[in-house]
Amino acid sequence: MAKKPTKSPGSKSDAELNRAFLRSMLLQRRFEERSAEAYALGKIGGFCHLYIGQEAISTGALSVLRPDDYVVTAYRDHGQALARGMTPRAVMAELFGRRDGCSGGKGGSMHLFDAKLNFLGGHGIVGSHIPLATGVAFAIKYRGGDQVCLCFFGEAAVNIGAFHEALNMAGLWKVPAVFIIENNRYGMGTAVSRAMANEDVNARAATYNIPAESVDAQDVFAVRDAVTRAVDLARAEKTPTLLEMRTYRFMGHSMSDAVSGTYRTKAELEQEMRRDPIILLHNHMTEAGEIDDAAYAKLDEEIKAEVQDAWDFADASPEPELEELYAHVVVD
Repeated sequence: MAKKPTKSPGSKSDAELNRAFLRSMLLQRRFEERSAEAYALGKIGGFCHLYIGQEAISTGALSVLRPDDYVVTAYRDHGQALARGMTPRAVMAELFGRRDGCSGGKGGSMHLFDAKLNFLGGHGIVGSHIPLATGVAFAIKYRGGDQVCLCFFGEAAVNIGAFHEALNMAGLWKVPAVFIIENNRYGMGTAVSRAMANEDVNARAATYNIPAESVDAQDVFAVRDAVTRAVDLARAEKTPTLLEMRTYRFMGHSMSDAVSGTYRTKAELEQEMRRDPIILLHNHMTEAGEIDDAAYAKLDEEIKAEVQDAWDFADASPEPELEELYAHVVVD
């Protein structure tokens, strides 16, 4: 269950922080519900991986960061981009493949990027970005900075060679990185129990002498507290941490994947949805007298209007010019 906050980043009171968390998670949820609708209408092409059910991770983790910290992530990146401060307009236009998207309409769902926010992707190849995050963290240390690099990836990526090479170097060189495993229990349609000889993904950290922790990631406060400990360690001692966020995605792996009925049952899905992170936070705030039904409905309507504005903006944005295909291309 959601717990009462023990401290608040910045100057916000607990009630203000809780409202900010609720707004962030609701924005991600409503944004992705409309993204699914847009995909079905053919407005979004290619792959599209929704984050629904995992919003407490992006919200809690990124609330800890300073603006000059760095974020590197994988292809399930919409929620993290919004939580980092990217506008719904810029993200939706990118999903629509339009010129006003954050990557000029050329990246799409899996390649959201914003250098001004130090949001360094959105990477499509499983595990390929983990060494990049280690490199960013090494650069921070080499330059004498006190920033931190957060790196998000799914639990299936811990079986990739790049994960082990990157964590070995991070542990050896003591770089300020926080590696966050979003363990939603399925790599595409394969359950963890069918793919891992050792299902304890945190056990990998011991091999590289890195601290590790498992977190109930449906609880936004537990996420924030764990990431706060890891970030403080990284800033003060340049020590990396591996965090396992135990979560569950309420949608399929991608838009081409059935929600249930193939590799997982409807009953399992319904059981997990009882711990929807938004409902847990809402219940906590209601019990604390911080929100009532009317205030929640008003907030929800405001967010739906914001997402509709993003849809309209993306729809009106022009497609990139053909010449743009040759821009931002690195050649020898």
